[in-house]
Amino acid sequence: MAARSANSNHFAAVYVQPPLKGIGTVRTDTADGAVSAGAGAPSAAPRGLWASLGAGLVTGASDDDPSGIATYAQAGAGFGYALGWTLLLTYPLMVVIQEISARIGRVTGEGIAGNLRKHYPRGVLQVIVALVLIANTLNLGADLGVMGEASRLLLPQAPAWFWVLFLGLLCTATQLLLSHERYVRVLKWMTLVLFSYFLVLLVARIPWAQVFRGVVMPGWPRTRDAWLMIIAILGTTISPYLFFWQATQEAEDTKAHPLRFPLKRKPTQGPSALARIRVDTLIGMGISNLVGLAILITTAATLPAAGITEISTAAQAALALRPLAGDLAFGLFAFGVVGTGLLAVPVLAGSAAYALGEARRWPVGLSRQLHQAKAFYTTIATATLLGALMHVLSLNPMKALVWAAVINGVVAVPIMALLMRMAVNRKIMGNFRISTAGLVLGWTATAIMAAAGVGWLTAALWH
Repeated sequence: MAARSANSNHFAAVYVQPPLKGIGTVRTDTADGAVSAGAGAPSAAPRGLWASLGAGLVTGASDDDPSGIATYAQAGAGFGYALGWTLLLTYPLMVVIQEISARIGRVTGEGIAGNLRKHYPRGVLQVIVALVLIANTLNLGADLGVMGEASRLLLPQAPAWFWVLFLGLLCTATQLLLSHERYVRVLKWMTLVLFSYFLVLLVARIPWAQVFRGVVMPGWPRTRDAWLMIIAILGTTISPYLFFWQATQEAEDTKAHPLRFPLKRKPTQGPSALARIRVDTLIGMGISNLVGLAILITTAATLPAAGITEISTAAQAALALRPLAGDLAFGLFAFGVVGTGLLAVPVLAGSAAYALGEARRWPVGLSRQLHQAKAFYTTIATATLLGALMHVLSLNPMKALVWAAVINGVVAVPIMALLMRMAVNRKIMGNFRISTAGLVLGWTATAIMAAAGVGWLTAALWH
């Protein structure tokens, strides 16, 4: 009888995680912290630079979505090289906020919404999640609309609405059907499409001396329109959906990978995990801002000389380049619009589903089988479908983008403030709270975004 009791206690202390989508090993966690994984399980620490890149790289790449491309193109067309400095300014701000988001996910094993649900008033969670859902859906609609127009420019045999529906279905199907491991690999390789914008720089004739003076030695912005564009660039580069996505992907990594655990539970993994997150975020945000700068420089070097100073969409920017920089520049630019959209749409839909699912305590995660997280996957499909329908029903994508920007601007500052509070909360972060330097830089980013929001509101009322 005593022996049977001992065996029962032993098995009561063992949890066997069910196989997740894309993982061929089963993880066994025991009460004393020992871990066993199936034969051939990968090590906890990735080897090589490419292997260490993941959530940060994809998050940075998805920031250069078709809506962001339109913003950078308009900045170049309307103000030349004078606002290029903004993409240098936003880089450290992006890095610190995204690294904090990733750290929260890796330390706790939950995303931002999950931690808000546990540690903050329910009303705060509901308002933030509702605003994120609305903003992401509007952004999805705007992005899919521009992707459809760019696809029609490249392949005019089919109308834009067909491409909108096709690309929306493609993005949804890959999230629903591919294994998590394979889907992550697909997203990582798709980030290479961003290099099309560097190739455009090689094709276009760029006066690099003027670029250097405009970017490194800019004058003080003196017009209302210039300040509005600066605010638009800040809102484009620092967006709430990026916070939610990178946090949840780091949390997802602890569920999908047999040998990785939330750092509060396995502190010994902290140094390597946090070093990987930092490298991943530095490179991801660096590429994101360099691409934005490349777009701004390309349009500044070509469009104003032809009298084009107003750009409404990224597809329009691609079309305007054709007679000025040639068919190759046009094709690369339009291809980049579609490619970056294929990255951004899943991130927008996925971050909305993670936020809603964690808030409502649903089973969430792309590592789960479809039948294990029906509500989560339904949210992804519904958000993407609603975005596609916005274009099919002839709703103005630019108006959708404006409203998405307004909502993102409203919700970004309080989310950033909450992130900063979570990052120093011992109950949430344990011994992995951020440093004083990170705290100062994070609150600086929050203050700048708050000032940008006030500036936008003041300019709107002034107008």
